[in-house]
Amino acid sequence: MPTSHEPKLISGNANRPLTEAIAQRMSLHRGIDVGLVDARVERFNDGEIFVEVFENVRGEDMFVVQPTSNPANDNLMELMIIADALRRSSAARITAVMPYFGYARQDRRSKARTPITAKLVANLLVEAGIERILTLDLHATQIQGFFDIPVDNLYASPIWALDAMHHFKDRMDEVMVVSPDVGGVARARDLAQRINAPLSIVDKRRGKPGEVAEMTVIGDVKDRVCLIVDDIVDTAGTLCKAAQVLMDNGAKEVHSYITHGVLSGPAIERISKSVMTNLVITNTIQPTAAVLACPQIRIVNTAPVFAQAILNTWNGTSVSSLFNHKTLKPIYEGVYSG
Repeated sequence: MPTSHEPKLISGNANRPLTEAIAQRMSLHRGIDVGLVDARVERFNDGEIFVEVFENVRGEDMFVVQPTSNPANDNLMELMIIADALRRSSAARITAVMPYFGYARQDRRSKARTPITAKLVANLLVEAGIERILTLDLHATQIQGFFDIPVDNLYASPIWALDAMHHFKDRMDEVMVVSPDVGGVARARDLAQRINAPLSIVDKRRGKPGEVAEMTVIGDVKDRVCLIVDDIVDTAGTLCKAAQVLMDNGAKEVHSYITHGVLSGPAIERISKSVMTNLVITNTIQPTAAVLACPQIRIVNTAPVFAQAILNTWNGTSVSSLFNHKTLKPIYEGVYSG
């Protein structure tokens, strides 16, 4: 059991605004100020990362908030070095809060002589002294089995359900949830069941790596408000093409709910020129100026759910209670209260 009276938050450089937002939400719940542990995480001239913690953390329950997004290697090293510093400072327990788990797409050997990098990352995190992982929408749920420590994988689906029921409350009978590929059907079905909407699938066939040769819509999307659901949007090529195929098949509007907005390369330009009405992402990855300036992109705050998950972990109470959108509704009160 933790020996401190309050959980302690420490942030890397990957998404400090999210960490500060989590601390604010925790302060609201606790009725006292929950600040960030005073520390510096910086780089020497040769790029080496240096961490110094200025507060006593002996016997404390520590939560390190650090998505391993771009630059993935730097952010991963930051996380491990922070964990090592805390372990050597006699912290009671170290939980890595990884809103976005990088390298999750390398969860299996896709061909001969390739690595399973997600497993390697799991080994590195445990060796660094991390004793628990808290993350959101792992690309592949089997990654939880790569760890010999507890992994709490939260889901964006309950948040999307609240958002959809708020923004489409007057026309829920027109909404159809769409999976952009066969592999994402389980994720899309989960949201469809939560909002009592039908499900459609876009079946894609690749001509060569990185290129989609053909897309076929399975299901009748004519005159429907389509909600594409996925966990990662990277260059947005497949997403924008799927939106176009849905419109070509008679859809009234296309909106997308994607948890992690990687949005690299030509993504913003493609989204700006696409037929999508909205792309809704979370703030698990700190948005760039280009993302914030794109009128089609709307960002949903994950600080409320992470703050509650951290408090539940610290208290030793259920984290799985946050899988229910009815449980999340009071946590997001004021956002989806209409």
